Amino acid sequence: MDRHSAAAAILDRLRTLGSEHNRQGMARFGINVERACGVSMAVLRPLAREHRRDHALAIALWDTQAHEARILACMVEDPRQAGPEQLGRWVEDLDSWDVTDQFCNKLVVKTPYAWELAVAWAAREAEFVRRAGFSLMAQLAVHDKAAPDAAFLPFLEFVVAYATDGRNFVKKAVNWALRQIGKRNAVLRGRAVATARRLLELDSKTARWVARDALRELEGT
Repeated sequence: MDRHSAAAAILDRLRTLGSEHNRQGMARFGINVERACGVSMAVLRPLAREHRRDHALAIALWDTQAHEARILACMVEDPRQAGPEQLGRWVEDLDSWDVTDQFCNKLVVKTPYAWELAVAWAAREAEFVRRAGFSLMAQLAVHDKAAPDAAFLPFLEFVVAYATDGRNFVKKAVNWALRQIGKRNAVLRGRAVATARRLLELDSKTARWVARDALRELEGT
């Protein structure tokens, strides 16, 4: 079976496994369900294990445009074969926060391009591209154990630059990046707290929300 036929068979399986009840539940969490089957991550994980590290299948799954198929594509893709051009095409297709975060967590953070793409995408205006940038910053703070503290300081400047973006899925990602950087260690906690206090001085309700929510976690205030 060629990869496009395999992707079509998987999509048929997803449609069988999905439900309208699940779609409605997803929608309540702000997920775009226009092309969703209503399949949970608990169902997708064993499916991904059946097709691990299959680059051609990942491409074919993504091209179906189905919501869960795109999440599955991120889970089965081989990060060694996902080049910057492909990642650039995929980030342009993002239309829901959950696919965005799975794209960053399951795929992009495992590639050699994660650091450069985090700052490049954060600076872009498109809502889910910008979210991807800050989601990726949060993922790097969690997963790149070898990175020096200094590598995260430019990310904090991006937090300041874009904390005034009032779009819900962006401001939550900016906040997430700030919190995860601060939780990395005591030194970065201090820098993240200082960044949050800078945000409190801005004439922006969004920036102040980002700051206060981060400070509640980082300082317990």
